[in-house]
Amino acid sequence: MATNPGILSEWPWKRLGSFKYLVLAPWVAHGCHLAATEGWRELDLGYVAILPSMLLRALHDQAWITVSRLYNARGKRQIVDRGIEFDQVDRERNWDDQIILSAILLLLGAVYMPGGQNLPWWRTDGAVLLLLLHAGPVEFLYYWFHRALHHHFLYTRYHSHHHASIVTEPITSVIHPFAELLAYQLLFSVPMITCALTGTASIITFEIYVIYIDFMNNMGHCNFELVPNRLFEWIPPLKYLMYTPSFHSLHHTQFRTNYSLFMPFYDYIYNTMDKSTDTLYENSLKGKEKEVDVVHLTHLTSLQSIYHIRTGFAQYASKPYTSMWQLRIMWPVSWLSMVLTWAYGSWFTVERNSMKKLRMQSWAIPRYNFHYGLNKEKEAINDLIEMAISEAGKKGAKVVSLGLLNQAHSLNGSGELYLQKYPKLGVRLVDGTSLAAAVVIHTIPQGTNQVILAGKISKVARSVAAALCKKNVKVIVTNKQEYHLLKPCIPENEAGNLVLSTTSTAEVWLIGEGLDAAEQLRAPRGTKFIPFSQFPPKMERKDCCTYAMTPAMGVPESMQNVHSCENWLPRRVMSAWRVAGIVHALEGWSEDECGDTVLDLEKVWSAAIMHGFRPVAQL
Repeated sequence: MATNPGILSEWPWKRLGSFKYLVLAPWVAHGCHLAATEGWRELDLGYVAILPSMLLRALHDQAWITVSRLYNARGKRQIVDRGIEFDQVDRERNWDDQIILSAILLLLGAVYMPGGQNLPWWRTDGAVLLLLLHAGPVEFLYYWFHRALHHHFLYTRYHSHHHASIVTEPITSVIHPFAELLAYQLLFSVPMITCALTGTASIITFEIYVIYIDFMNNMGHCNFELVPNRLFEWIPPLKYLMYTPSFHSLHHTQFRTNYSLFMPFYDYIYNTMDKSTDTLYENSLKGKEKEVDVVHLTHLTSLQSIYHIRTGFAQYASKPYTSMWQLRIMWPVSWLSMVLTWAYGSWFTVERNSMKKLRMQSWAIPRYNFHYGLNKEKEAINDLIEMAISEAGKKGAKVVSLGLLNQAHSLNGSGELYLQKYPKLGVRLVDGTSLAAAVVIHTIPQGTNQVILAGKISKVARSVAAALCKKNVKVIVTNKQEYHLLKPCIPENEAGNLVLSTTSTAEVWLIGEGLDAAEQLRAPRGTKFIPFSQFPPKMERKDCCTYAMTPAMGVPESMQNVHSCENWLPRRVMSAWRVAGIVHALEGWSEDECGDTVLDLEKVWSAAIMHGFRPVAQL
């Protein structure tokens, strides 16, 4: 909210939460009633088109969010080189409130405004009138209203809420207290009301005007420059009639300049144009993709995970992943997105972070979890990963974190394939096994003298078992095949601590993938289940048993631009596999950690703690 919220700051439907769209139910019911009683041919098309057009506006806004976050993740043409945090995402969560308000005002106008009924598709005179009214009264009144909002009295009560976002995203454009946005909506309605009263209104003219306002608002707040310079070279007067993202970005960083809505000529007239506007515009256009020190390779998991990544739905990406009914019913879109990402055929940047002087990016391989089990996809996945590693080297990366390869050992030996293929590879490959194993060991309660290890045996499981046996902790395995897989990893003088047994009273279970419900039910009451896999187990036990988080650590305050959750992990928590790559780069270690190589667990753990990463239990 604003610094000192004024009257009518809170949105009327705020208490409805996710049910706020119910306020539109009366008009939906009314439209259905008209269709049933009068027939489609007799319907007022301008009236019934309002709600579908609001849905298109939401899709248009979401497209801007996705494109903006993709561009800013790469750092290309970025205007303000700073990150955003969770508090901004939370503040801008209800960006669709303005669409609901617009729909209500348009519906009221279509019912009660003289001249607002049975509009024709197009009228040229109405389009010209609307254009002149926007360029004249709307832009002029907005300029002075905006300047008034920067007066201390109104700024602290209303406009400071919008300016809390110094680094803007497209949806920042509509984040205002209710009273302020209502004033904007009434101002923008002046040309539409005038057209209706003069009998020159038309459906297409109104739709274009609404889209124009949305487009310019989103463009002005996207934080990357996309308006080509040649446009102003071809049409010099255009600089007075159309602003750029860098123009409005200066308003958010300087506060007392560049007040205009979409047409900057009033800033020229009243001498409020920021002197650095042209320079920032030219420098932003020249901006290249940012260099990177650490690349974390990841991939999509379930079909719904496309909505949870940073470039998907911001309100979902900022929370731990859970399956939701509203996303499940979108399965046709989910399948389409899966086909499109599969056909894209290349990795894409989903996130950019910084810590101290270290620059990090997360790249997503366009494959889902189920693809790793398909034999026909193995070669394609390896090619995609190889291409990403090669590109990371070209960009100057010091470390490539291979967290996703822990589940693909059979594909590439946890990265060893790439070392064999490129023995002079310029980047260090880190699969993160040592830190993941260290996190598991440090999650085990102190004083524990025996644990059960169950589930699919992975490289992390072997490292954990070897470390525990070295500490004289009994590692009990219930599956004979898994026991024989682990036995060669344990030195002879410690082999007695690895036990094959089907009966045990151990209350600490280290579990991996493939552990079914029946095995979990064998554990005694009060058992602590500690996963060593990247994916969380299905929690079958509710009787006083506890489930630890998958191996992960909290990130230090110096980690910036963290405003999305990594899969199912809480805010500002990263998987141990991802953290391992960061620590590797911070320490400047020269060895790789892939294939059968595992770094010293305590050395890596101590380095992570030294750099400010924290055990999840201490958060």
